[in-house]
Amino acid sequence: MSSIYPSRPISTITKIITSPVDKKSLPDEQQVFLCNYTDVYYNSVISSNMSFMEATAKQSEIDRFSLMPNDVVITKDSESADDIGIPTYVESVRNNLLCGYHLAILRPKKIVNGRFLSFALRHPRISYDFYRYANGITRFGLTLETYKKVKIPLPPLTEQKAIADLLVTWDEAIEKTERLIQAKKRQLSGLIQRYISKPQLGGKSEGWKPIKLGDIFHTQKNKGFKGIPVFSVTLYDGIVERSEIDRKMKTNLAPEEHLLMEPGDLAYNMMRMWQGASGLAKRKGIISPAYVVVRPGSSVNPEFAAYWFKSPRMIYLFWAYSYGITGDRLRLYPFDFSLIKCSIPPISTQKRIVQILDNVQREIDLLKQLAEKYKIQKRGLMQKMLTGIWRVKPEIINQYMEDRR
Repeated sequence: MSSIYPSRPISTITKIITSPVDKKSLPDEQQVFLCNYTDVYYNSVISSNMSFMEATAKQSEIDRFSLMPNDVVITKDSESADDIGIPTYVESVRNNLLCGYHLAILRPKKIVNGRFLSFALRHPRISYDFYRYANGITRFGLTLETYKKVKIPLPPLTEQKAIADLLVTWDEAIEKTERLIQAKKRQLSGLIQRYISKPQLGGKSEGWKPIKLGDIFHTQKNKGFKGIPVFSVTLYDGIVERSEIDRKMKTNLAPEEHLLMEPGDLAYNMMRMWQGASGLAKRKGIISPAYVVVRPGSSVNPEFAAYWFKSPRMIYLFWAYSYGITGDRLRLYPFDFSLIKCSIPPISTQKRIVQILDNVQREIDLLKQLAEKYKIQKRGLMQKMLTGIWRVKPEIINQYMEDRR
């Protein structure tokens, strides 16, 4: 990363503490809390009000591996080199909160602001350096040599704090937006339960009639061709283009071996339909024959079917008709899908339900776009401020932060 600021190896600006503390509880040791791998991997900030695993440790381990405010903790080992060097900032701690196994504490020296360091470690260039210097073949880890090779651009301490304070405002905006997304998703789930699952279970039916899925859906076998998007089915987002998701393994199938999907067709994952892995095609594309493609008949509104398939009642039926033992071995084959007995409302009721649910889904989509916009803005700010393209005046940031309070 080219920067106007001097770059310093991590080993010279922090005290590196590698933790061996495991999750065991022994009777002759003291009770402690453990900050574990997942706590670091899934949180950008560690605070005292979080829930942590309880375990035990020796007094010598408590003295050496207890976390302190302003520490940065990173993932030290992983089965994937992409997952090492993930940082979190320790904002506040509770008594006897220890750093767990497979993690390392980077304790900043006086010339380093810990929050700034945690942001700097997330820069793509730094992440790539962790990736290329990682040691291992099937399991990867960071050695002391890695910390000597990976360098951080280091502005003056006052600028570090100002940069960190500014980036925190973007983190707060992203976090608030993502909380709103989750709240809207819960609202959508509640509406699906109210308007779809309960009527099927004998609630206010409004003309719901018993049917078999094979009578109103037709399995599609048409093959695709080049020049149109390749789709996948995800558990939460339904049908997405393969280019939109991170896939480390590419398909060996030629486009003409894929199934063709027309707008209004639905696809489901045979191994995950019991969890609701299905979706609606909004435009023409192709999809792996590992999925099942079904086309709704005239008595089914395709948008309604997409919501219907994710309702608790239908997911239960998909599970009940799936073959296998448990988990990954359960499969819902097309023949068994066609045998499922359930009920469906008139097309007019389906359209009214879709209108209600779509209003909430549009709000979710807009919030997702806003969250992504904030993330892009934050990445741009990080690039410009960490390289010194934009210099940050601490007095302006201090006034801005004071105004926000």
